[in-house]
Amino acid sequence: MLSKTSLQIIKALVELAHLPQGQSAGAARVAKRIRAPQNYLGKMLQQLSHKGLVVSKKGFGGGFRLAKSPAKIRLFDVINPIDDVGRWDSCFLGRKHCSEKNACQVHHQWSVVHRGYMHFLKNVTLADLM
Repeated sequence: MLSKTSLQIIKALVELAHLPQGQSAGAARVAKRIRAPQNYLGKMLQQLSHKGLVVSKKGFGGGFRLAKSPAKIRLFDVINPIDDVGRWDSCFLGRKHCSEKNACQVHHQWSVVHRGYMHFLKNVTLADLM
């Protein structure tokens, strides 16, 4: 249910979470450790810096580090900017008017899966994955 990009970003952030406090790692180092394309990973980490999840520093001794404790970064916070999972509350079959009162054929089954998945994403943190 996650894109390849989201999986790589999660791995990258877990890698950053293992760094000593205040230390940064370059995109090349992280990409090599998680076997991801360096340029693409660098762009994605930069995108997450704009969301306040990582801090980006250019120049000597620069790189990326987590902006807050791994225990305070939920999977939802990491993957929503990439996969927009917050929009997944719409009808599984794409109907415009699907609800408890006007349910499609799979509405009730999808609702259970969706609630469970969102609960997982909003309650699992990077610290849990370390």
